[in-house]
Amino acid sequence: MGLDAAYKHRCNTLGIDITCNRQSNDNHNHHINCNPIIKFSFQSMDLYPCLFCPSSLVPVCLGSWFLDLLLSRLHAICIQVFIHLHFPEPMTKFQTHVLSNGIRLIHYPVESPVAHCGLMINTGSRDELPDQHGIAHLLEHMLFKGTQKRSSYHILSRMEDVGGEINAYTTKEEICIHSTFFTQYHARAMEMISDIAFNSSFPDKEVQKEKEIIYDEINSYKDSPSELIFDEFEELIFDGNSLGRNILGEESRLRTFTRETILDFIRQNYSTRQMVVSSVGKIPFDTLVKSFTKYFGHYPFKSNEQRGPAAYSYQATKRVTQRGTFQAHCILGNIAYDIASAKRLTLHLLNNYLGGPGLNSRLNLALRERRGYTYTIDSLYTTYSDTGNITIYFGTDKMSVDKCIHFIHKELSAIREKKMSDATLRKAKKQLLGQIAISSENNENLMLSMAKSMLVFNKVDSLEEIGRKIEAITADEIRNVANEIFEEAKLSYLIYN
Repeated sequence: MGLDAAYKHRCNTLGIDITCNRQSNDNHNHHINCNPIIKFSFQSMDLYPCLFCPSSLVPVCLGSWFLDLLLSRLHAICIQVFIHLHFPEPMTKFQTHVLSNGIRLIHYPVESPVAHCGLMINTGSRDELPDQHGIAHLLEHMLFKGTQKRSSYHILSRMEDVGGEINAYTTKEEICIHSTFFTQYHARAMEMISDIAFNSSFPDKEVQKEKEIIYDEINSYKDSPSELIFDEFEELIFDGNSLGRNILGEESRLRTFTRETILDFIRQNYSTRQMVVSSVGKIPFDTLVKSFTKYFGHYPFKSNEQRGPAAYSYQATKRVTQRGTFQAHCILGNIAYDIASAKRLTLHLLNNYLGGPGLNSRLNLALRERRGYTYTIDSLYTTYSDTGNITIYFGTDKMSVDKCIHFIHKELSAIREKKMSDATLRKAKKQLLGQIAISSENNENLMLSMAKSMLVFNKVDSLEEIGRKIEAITADEIRNVANEIFEEAKLSYLIYN
């Protein structure tokens, strides 16, 4: 039997395909198929046997209001079923252990020949004193330049010789050392990470050489205005605070650093209670705990948590800089909620709807698809332990900057003034959850996000729990957040012309 077109359209807005097939016993077998993944079957719907068949004797008006109600309920069910199908053991699979020195371990077993492991330390560039600007990033580089028992060559070859890799990165709040390898080499990776994290020798000759490499890194960054503008925008909005300083540092300051400068920074900031080892792979947990205890358990307990709240006074500002680039680059944005805020997930949902990676984001549709003003436009919500920021970035022809800003404000005004419809909210929630699920399929990303979550919250939310939190967000909450964050008078601007 055919479906009424209006009903079918309502279902399709949710990505739900509803079909009705007549069986030999003349009962209806109704299938509700949410994409090709989730299927519901309702056998012998005695009360409303032909609800989805307008040609039946059931009045259409009854089907209309009941379908609205059913679709609303189905959206929540779809999310839960999707999660259960793909993550059947959401929380029981996370395994944790804590050493007596306070270092934490979290592990997630997966069926894969490749495993991932990392150490995340709650120390980053924001923890630098003014005369230490750039030392955290230099420290990260120097981790690979020799330990008490290994030369730089042996560090670089240790994992690569068995087909693995090891790397590190610095953010404003963390330093992370991480490795990818065949599962049978997990103990080798643990030992390697432990050695460079705690036993690096920082030879003076290597310090001088590595500073030259960082000077080149700084210069290459200056040649990339689409990246540089983000650092300068944080400098603008976090004026006078360490969060406003870039991670790489400045050449004039770096030239003064020595081995002792690095050791001073470690002594001031490293705390074993603020370290997490994260692992994803097909490794028995008891075996992993033995390696973890062997390579991390003998370091003495150290508590040195000096980070205070970010002290700054935000004022909306506009800065236009002449850069001599072929196109203009622009960021507008505001300070936002910190990582522990109850409104954080609501802003994540709003940000994703506004300018997330989806090609159907409001800003991409408004500026690129409809008007062709820009190749790249997106929004980004960044959280820190005590504050955050949200930015909208675009690059465009220099003659189109004002037009782009005008249409961005038009979109922001719409989300401030008009409550999101139920259908739009359902799609936005489903899209965000899908993106989170897809990201978690990358086991290296999963390992790093587990480490960050344990470091900050001492737990990891399952996809099921995240889904419930997303589902609980209301259209009123989104509009309230939009009015708090995107009030026009609160927005700052940085333009490279």
